[in-house]
Amino acid sequence: MKKLFFLLTTLFALCQHVVQAQSIQPDLTEKKNFAVINRDITIIKNDGKAAIHLNTEQNDGIVWINNINFTTGVLEFDVKGRNMMQQSFVGIAFHRTDDSTFDIVYFRPFNFKSDDSTRRNHSVQYVSLPKYDWSYLRETFPGKYENKLTKTIKPEQWFHAKIIVRLKQIEVFVNNDDKPSLIVKPLNNNATGKIGFWVGNNSEGDFANLSITKKS
Repeated sequence: MKKLFFLLTTLFALCQHVVQAQSIQPDLTEKKNFAVINRDITIIKNDGKAAIHLNTEQNDGIVWINNINFTTGVLEFDVKGRNMMQQSFVGIAFHRTDDSTFDIVYFRPFNFKSDDSTRRNHSVQYVSLPKYDWSYLRETFPGKYENKLTKTIKPEQWFHAKIIVRLKQIEVFVNNDDKPSLIVKPLNNNATGKIGFWVGNNSEGDFANLSITKKS
């Protein structure tokens, strides 16, 4: 009887884990699957798989993914920017309240291999718009919400980003490193909302292989 009880308890725990962690790979092959803000998108190929290219425009641009809300879990994707000073800001937005209120984790590829250590320390950034933009955070909390990468990456190469979002902590990993490049606490109470690929002012970017693992 004890063995049967243990077996049933184990099976129940496994079932709970399956329910609590649902992995989704959104279809990136159809433009109809996105809501685009201040950009044009082109479907391209990356190693034979569909990828999204966002063109260059002034001001930020976002491609929201339709019909997917995200609370906590893991966001993984491949991304490529450019080696152009102040013209390559690429990342992912999440917990959208509206088109001006959401969180972002983004990268500055032009800083990845800079000879200036201060610039390298500005390679990955967390912000929470509209109140906590990068300039406010850098001035008020220098070095707290941005950091250098744990691995050296060429500014114009594809790289893999893994972002673990918890209610009280966000961790950013690059290229499957076991050490996070950035650890921060969320700056707002926006607990759920849409996910989207994000590019900054005068920036273009390529995105592929998005995987969303939701955890309840």
